[in-house]
Amino acid sequence: MKKKFKLEDLDCANCAAKMEEAIKKIDGVNDASVSFMNQKLTIDAADDRFDEIMEKVVKACAKVEPDTKILM
Repeated sequence: MKKKFKLEDLDCANCAAKMEEAIKKIDGVNDASVSFMNQKLTIDAADDRFDEIMEKVVKACAKVEPDTKILM
């Protein structure tokens, strides 16, 4: 399943790259893209575990940039 989310308060391209790298390491994630310019997150992950994976994505992003919110 591929889904797109809007990001709020993503401050720098370097943080976006770090978030993308962390998300791609999560088990069940097939691919991920974080666009600083568009303030968007695209995730391709296993359908049956998508909610569980998104919880891990939120935690991974918070470690990199605590002020950034993923709008679902």
